[in-house]
Amino acid sequence: MGTENSSPETQARAAALAGDVGSYHVDINIDGIVKAILTVFSLFTKKIPKFRVHGGSWAENTALQNIQARVRMVTGYLFAQLINWSRGKPGSLLVLSSANVDEALVGYLTKYDCSSGDLNPIGSICKRDLKNFVKHCKEVFGYKSIEGFLTAVPTAELEPITDDHVQTDEEDIGLTYDELNDIGKLRKIERCGPHSMYTRLSYMWTMSPAELASKVKTFFQKYAMNRHKACVITPAFLCEQYCPDDNRFDLRPFLYNAKWETQFQNIDTAVLGAATNTAGQESEDQESRAKRSKLDASKL
Repeated sequence: MGTENSSPETQARAAALAGDVGSYHVDINIDGIVKAILTVFSLFTKKIPKFRVHGGSWAENTALQNIQARVRMVTGYLFAQLINWSRGKPGSLLVLSSANVDEALVGYLTKYDCSSGDLNPIGSICKRDLKNFVKHCKEVFGYKSIEGFLTAVPTAELEPITDDHVQTDEEDIGLTYDELNDIGKLRKIERCGPHSMYTRLSYMWTMSPAELASKVKTFFQKYAMNRHKACVITPAFLCEQYCPDDNRFDLRPFLYNAKWETQFQNIDTAVLGAATNTAGQESEDQESRAKRSKLDASKL
């Protein structure tokens, strides 16, 4: 279900994979549906929203992406119910959704879009483990099309591609998928909050305290603001402890204060302490070098 923002490479990969697994493949362009809905909005408001790359605001840009995503859900259910009928076959089909753990944790999905369905086969798997599983399928089943998925840069393809802008997941999120994998496991399995997360990651990641603090805050802000999405997320096949399938496995609240004032203040204090310790260590090192120099000079 592509739009004018979908790349030919993505469409070709989907067709190739369908050929490898022996499934039906229907290439549907939903631009007409999207434009019809936007026309209704413009007739009522007398305004035409724009993408960010065309000078639009954050609200306009997000809404234009979301309408594409939500049309996919509606269209997907229509085809699931009637595609067998159109082929002269009985019954209807289930809709499989496609959002992984990392996307669900930070809300990098549109509520009631292609992440919504009857069952999500990859809903309890992080991107890192998912790629390893895909590599395994390539080796076991010999699907040549899979190589293209492994090397492709993850992107929602909901914004226009221009000479100086190509939308990517990790840039949108502000964290890499590998970073989200570590964070997701610490959040669920180790039950870490913001401050304890910062402390644990300071031993796991190699970066400055300030950069680490920024990444931890980014995650928890997005996590808090988007918890309502996780509460209605499509049921997943549970195969990992870090699954955020809240309706069934995670009983945490979904209304958070996204400022995390106490926790973030503790992180800031830790960053300041790290900077102070570093400065103090450098001062001690300088004093030690000075003493050694004097000692060496006296021996001469």
